[in-house]
Amino acid sequence: MAFLSYWYLYAVHHPVDIVWTGIGFLGNAIFGLRFLVQWLKSEQEGHSVIPLAFWYISCAGSLITLSYAIHIHSLPFMVSQFSLLVYLRNIWMIYRDRAKTSLTERA
Repeated sequence: MAFLSYWYLYAVHHPVDIVWTGIGFLGNAIFGLRFLVQWLKSEQEGHSVIPLAFWYISCAGSLITLSYAIHIHSLPFMVSQFSLLVYLRNIWMIYRDRAKTSLTERA
């Protein structure tokens, strides 16, 4: 019970810290959700597949986690979120390939 009392008093005296901690957990939860999406899609297809939603969820989780890292002033944590560039590039390449495919099919 002392543990709950501690967290209650901490939340009352430091509400902003509690909100930012929640944002940090939210970013990690969204980032982890991408693996569930990839697993379910692969099961549905019968082979390993990385759906477009995987990359969008990766971007969302990374952006939220980056905002938390900036808030807590953690440079290593911030640098680790540069993988966001890879996620954005993968999204760009998917749309580029889809555009090429649709042009080829029209011809």
